[in-house]
Amino acid sequence: MQQAETAYEQKILDGVVEHGWWCTSVHDPRGDAPAFAYSIGFTHTLGQPEFIIFGLPGQLMHGVLWNVFRALKAGKRPEDGQRWSGLLDDYDCEIRRVHPSNVTPEYLNSAIWFHGAPEGQAQPLAVYQIVWPSLDNQFPWDDACPQSVRDAQPPLYLAAAH
Repeated sequence: MQQAETAYEQKILDGVVEHGWWCTSVHDPRGDAPAFAYSIGFTHTLGQPEFIIFGLPGQLMHGVLWNVFRALKAGKRPEDGQRWSGLLDDYDCEIRRVHPSNVTPEYLNSAIWFHGAPEGQAQPLAVYQIVWPSLDNQFPWDDACPQSVRDAQPPLYLAAAH
C-alpha cells in the first residue's frame, strides 16, 4: 500500500481499511467513451485480482463490484472465461483476464498507484474484466450481439493495438 499525497488518495486508503476495497468510477464528461468502474484493494485484502466493468450506470457498476468482493471473500476463485451468476440480476456475466498491455493508467490509474508502479513488480497487476450480455444474453464476441453492447465494453482481454 502506498502513502497518500492527496486527499483523494487518502480516501482510497481509508476505504480499503474500512471496507476492504475502494471503487473508482470514471466518466467521460463529453460522453465519447463508456463509463467504467474498477476495484482497488481486492489484491491487498483478499489476495485476489482487481476487477473492472464498463458501460453501465455508476451505481450499478459499484454494486456489481460489491457482489464480486463478496463472492471472492466467500471463496470463489476467478478463472478466465468463467461465467458468474449473482453479479447482475437475471444475467450471468463472464469474467475475462485483462491483457497485461491494458493494465495502464488509462484504465486503472488509482489501482496502479495503490499497488505500486508495474515496472517495480515481478508480475503486472492481475485484473479481470466483468463482461455483461445484451438483454437477449448475447456477449460482445457473439455474432448476434448488438453493436451498442460491444461499444460499451472495450475488450481489455485482447492485446492493446499499438
